[in-house]
Amino acid sequence: MNKKRTMLLAIGLAILLVSSAAALFVLMRPKEPIRVACVGDSLTQSTEYPYDLWMMLGTDGYELRNFGAGSTLISLKSETPYMNSSMFQDALNFQPEIVIIMLGTNDAQPSVKQYNASFVDDYVALISAFQERSSKPEIWIVLPPPIFSNQSGKMDPDYFKDTIIPGIKQAANMTDFPIIDAYSALINHPDYFLDGVHPKSEAARIIADEVYKALTMKNTSTMAL
Repeated sequence: MNKKRTMLLAIGLAILLVSSAAALFVLMRPKEPIRVACVGDSLTQSTEYPYDLWMMLGTDGYELRNFGAGSTLISLKSETPYMNSSMFQDALNFQPEIVIIMLGTNDAQPSVKQYNASFVDDYVALISAFQERSSKPEIWIVLPPPIFSNQSGKMDPDYFKDTIIPGIKQAANMTDFPIIDAYSALINHPDYFLDGVHPKSEAARIIADEVYKALTMKNTSTMAL
């Protein structure tokens, strides 16, 4: 009986040691960085906002990639919809865990107003494409900065404010995803824009800060629960 009991104790101890070693390995194994996709047009592609955001979040814990595609639109009937760009496919393949979408500025061009009857539906289609990823990402909808100048005739600031911004809000509400309001944060800073449309570094920093606050406030609220 003593031999049998000793053998059972030895087996039990061996199992305990193996289990402890496995648990220790899991605890010590470095966590994979959280994948963040910044989706947008030239306001994302050609500004410092994604880099600023990455620095705020921390480069060790996050893998952030810039999937901005200049001159792209939400409208699927336009000549350059974002969903037809290579960046869109790259963003999907990235399997992001967080998606930040800031699009719609180019849809304020007078030449594409005729296509905007389907603007909300097209925006929902873009959101849905990311929803269907196996990574099941958090999705954040950014209201782009104001358009301050119509000197070139390529943008309509009033149409952007009165039609595009409400359309973005409607798409966010329909899909039940949160809004980050970069529009209001920059409404009093026309001097932060190169040409009335494209952000300087000061504006890019404010956009990044608004996104950062939204992400970290959500995480804090989740931890509190």
